[in-house]
Amino acid sequence: MIELFKIGFLSITLIDVIDIIIVAILFFWIYKVLKNTVVIQILLGLVILISLTFITEAIHLKSINWILRTISDIWLIAFIILFQPELRKLLLMITRSPIFRIFIKEKISETIDEVIEAVLELSEKHIGALIVFSRTQNVKMTVETGILIQAQVTKELILSIFNPKSPLHDGAIIIDGQMLVAARCILPLSTVTKIKNRNLGTRHRAALGLSEQVDAVVLVISEETGSISFAESGKFIFDITKEVLPGFLSSKLSE
Repeated sequence: MIELFKIGFLSITLIDVIDIIIVAILFFWIYKVLKNTVVIQILLGLVILISLTFITEAIHLKSINWILRTISDIWLIAFIILFQPELRKLLLMITRSPIFRIFIKEKISETIDEVIEAVLELSEKHIGALIVFSRTQNVKMTVETGILIQAQVTKELILSIFNPKSPLHDGAIIIDGQMLVAARCILPLSTVTKIKNRNLGTRHRAALGLSEQVDAVVLVISEETGSISFAESGKFIFDITKEVLPGFLSSKLSE
């Protein structure tokens, strides 16, 4: 490998420069995402420890290097355990990027018409419903809380599940691609109880709670008002009209 220049005892090549640039961009992006959280302070401390470990190894301070390596290992494990929510948020942002979705996105356009027809009928009849559309992240843990269905998505199937007399009407259904995977699934409740002076019921808090934890779009139909809302990435969009619904749902599931 061609040497570009030397800094003291270090020989710098073109690959080293590219490597440094990539790492710098990665750390800058992580810093930008987490800069308003306490995590960034711990992360900067870890970076300093790693830097000191590199320096002590380069100048052959073996005892100090061993101590720093041990502390770094413990620090890294503690960092992962203590800041799981923040790290999960970071990973979700990565999986929601357009580049990532090119490789894992599954077309579900054939299910959209069936879902829309069912949703509009449920809304007109004021029948409450929770419909989860999984995207890039596996919702296996949520599926395991319900009853496995593994059937093609149809309007009739959705209506029959949310019929108040059905034993499966409580909870949520999970749609993955063209398949209705499970029904009567229990979703985690969000700690948020009010958004813009609007109180959230249990169904809306459940939709919000799941969207905070996994990459999914959750459609909610209010039993009281028949209104249609969406939860995504820990945020709510309320009162989607029937005219807007088809285009809105298609855009959300094709992102």
